[in-house]
Amino acid sequence: MARRRAAALIALAALAMPASAAERLSGEEIRLLFEGNTVSGRYNNGRPFSEFHHKDGRATGHNRHVLNRDACWTTTQEAVCYYYGPHETRRTYCFTVERSGQLYVLRTQREGRINGVATIEPGDPHRHTEKLPAWNCDGLISRRLGGATWLAGR
Repeated sequence: MARRRAAALIALAALAMPASAAERLSGEEIRLLFEGNTVSGRYNNGRPFSEFHHKDGRATGHNRHVLNRDACWTTTQEAVCYYYGPHETRRTYCFTVERSGQLYVLRTQREGRINGVATIEPGDPHRHTEKLPAWNCDGLISRRLGGATWLAGR
């Protein structure tokens, strides 16, 4: 049932506006939109996600009702990237973001397939920050060999 609802939501999002009305956001636009706010929606398989995007690079909340215990986020020139897990088993996912009215379509950066549809909620309305102890974002996000990144400099 949830899978059908998600498919219907994605289909409606695609049909609601002409293809030319979707606006692809730059990495800086994504950062300004996501930072300090909650991105909530459904993956294309119908499962929910909701993450509050901290200024320090943490992403508190859940994916498919599994609480984030180590999630971090950053932006590139054209996408938002998420990192989950310790260095040894870290998983990385990057998405381009398109705005169509109040909906945001997240597409896998490499294949361009729709991964999910989301809305942006101001602040942390679901109190994701309070659900688990804080963690630090390291490695790929806050540092790189030879120098600091823009995130580490904030």
